[in-house]
Amino acid sequence: MSGTGPRENIFPTRMALTNTKLRLKGAQTGHSLLAKKRDALTTRFRAILRRVDEAKRKMGRVMQLASFSLAEVTYATGDISYLVQEQAKSASFKVKAKQENVSGVVLPAFEVDRVPGSDFNLTGLGRGGQQVLRAKEVYAKAVETLVDLASLQTAFMILDEVIRATNRRVNAIEHVIIPRLENTIKYITSELDEMDREEFFRLKKVQGKKKRDAEASEALRKKLEQEAAKVHEADPIIAGGGGDLLGSKDEDVIF
Repeated sequence: MSGTGPRENIFPTRMALTNTKLRLKGAQTGHSLLAKKRDALTTRFRAILRRVDEAKRKMGRVMQLASFSLAEVTYATGDISYLVQEQAKSASFKVKAKQENVSGVVLPAFEVDRVPGSDFNLTGLGRGGQQVLRAKEVYAKAVETLVDLASLQTAFMILDEVIRATNRRVNAIEHVIIPRLENTIKYITSELDEMDREEFFRLKKVQGKKKRDAEASEALRKKLEQEAAKVHEADPIIAGGGGDLLGSKDEDVIF
């Protein structure tokens, strides 16, 4: 019998066959859409992966320069950490978050908003002012690079999880749902064909019985007609039409 693989436990009817075919078509459409979504997310994932690699390399170079700049400041002016802490009144950098939609997946993106002005104008006024300004710019670049890397890394992790979930769904539809529905359709079709053959055989049996009954009835009618004809021929009264009993005389009777 067809459809002997994994299938749904369903009663084989025409309506069930129609509904299963509609479900199969919906599953195939969903599989196609999810596959396209997976391809789009994979393309964006690879692009972000390349940008993450570049940002990490850039971050390493910038942090190296920042460390050298801090060493120069320390050598020229000594420890200025307490001056920076005293003069820090407000944030020089603000991070703004926005959202980006990629095939239905919302990815966060971070941007650095640098506040104009500085709270460290007097730092290094006595000595090492040039080294302080250079260190300030290098660390500002490091902050911008770090925020960019955080944005890319967050999008990378979200896309990685979404792609895995999408792959699981695509594989489940392709290897579980669609074969199960196809086996169910084959099972229902086979059962309906078997029912049609049984109904055709039953109708042939009914027609044959009706034909035999009709032939038997016709044979019985002809037999009864033949017997009636024989009786009619054998009985003289019936054969002679009965005659006139008052008009005829019996020879043996004398009046």
